[in-house]
Amino acid sequence: MKRITERLIIALDVENLVEAERAVESLIPAVKIFKVGAQLFTACGPEVIQCIKKQGGKVFLDLKYHDIPHTVAKAVEIATLKGVFMLTLHIQGGFLMLKRALDVAKAVAKKEGLTRPLLLGVTVLTSLEHDDLLQLGIGRSVDMQVLHLTRLALKAGLDGVVSSSEETRLIRQNFGEKPLVVTPGIRLKKISADDQKRIATPEEALRAGADYIVIGRPVLKANNPLKEAEKIKAIIKEQEEIWEEEGGQK
Repeated sequence: MKRITERLIIALDVENLVEAERAVESLIPAVKIFKVGAQLFTACGPEVIQCIKKQGGKVFLDLKYHDIPHTVAKAVEIATLKGVFMLTLHIQGGFLMLKRALDVAKAVAKKEGLTRPLLLGVTVLTSLEHDDLLQLGIGRSVDMQVLHLTRLALKAGLDGVVSSSEETRLIRQNFGEKPLVVTPGIRLKKISADDQKRIATPEEALRAGADYIVIGRPVLKANNPLKEAEKIKAIIKEQEEIWEEEGGQK
């Protein structure tokens, strides 16, 4: 069974570096991993990575790389040199793109004496449902598409995938405990007021088999973000105790 010391990832869904720095500073007592997505990275660039690391945090670089293999490999090389903890690639970029990215990350980390970032494949975005896949010319159900893409990601050697809670249980049933599963779209209550459709509570995601859960706006917009994060940590601890009672730490 996998031993993971920090399961909570806070998505820094903020506008600029000042807000990001303030959020990390307020949450770092309870949170160690922070997600940097396209919005914040476009606003701040690589400086935000150093900002998070300087305060003792780890960076989940969620830029969902999807391009020709050479371009993605060069981006992953730079991300590795900058010491990110994990990063994402769109599985639909293809096997060669995924394999080249992993090979580059391994080679650069070995050469520079760095820890290689975890490489995660993005399956189906939480904003998409079956009708959306049909519009894209994909005839599979969301479940079947997630399994298909997960299989490809693991064949390429990736560490795991990003998937909604709804498909996480299927991934565990088909691929076991080994692949890492990061689950976004976490909400403290099962009410969606934004563009994410396939959402879940922390309890649902963890029980389905998620290794990491990602939550942003519900924590950042709370009256007391640190207190909100500590509540989620308590939920995680409770689930870990259940796993231990069932025969092992997940």
